Amino acid sequence: MEGEYEYKKALWTKEEDEILLDYIRVHGRGRWNRIPKVTGLRRSGKSCGLRWLNHLSPNVKRGDFSEEEEDLIIRLHNLLGNRWSLIAGRVPGRTDNQVKNYWNTHLYKKLNAIKKQQTPRKVAVVSAKVNICQQSVFPKEKFCRQFCSAKHVTEFCR
Repeated sequence: MEGEYEYKKALWTKEEDEILLDYIRVHGRGRWNRIPKVTGLRRSGKSCGLRWLNHLSPNVKRGDFSEEEEDLIIRLHNLLGNRWSLIAGRVPGRTDNQVKNYWNTHLYKKLNAIKKQQTPRKVAVVSAKVNICQQSVFPKEKFCRQFCSAKHVTEFCR
């Protein structure tokens, strides 16, 4: 859409959400690039698809994360790193964007605060895995058996 058609970049309005939802009810999900042409919505196809996946889909959980979800995200991040889509695939009802944002705004800070409370010797000697499993967030031995090395379990978790 060169020159003649500009996409809107502002926040989504309720009317735009309704237009997108009506389109999806009639035509189904996918083929996002057709939406601006068919509906007259001044949004890119990519923007429409992301709006559906991250905000409008009935499968997306809204609201605060539970303690179980927090624990699961911490364990999976320890195991997988910043692979948000893989982590989100194992947290039912949460999108990769929600998981990533929750990690960056809440969990990362929470874990760093716990690490700072530990003695300097422990922080220098103990790896990140040990720091995580030493916290009261997890049942220590169960977590270590599942995610830590055998050497770590025998040295630190008994």
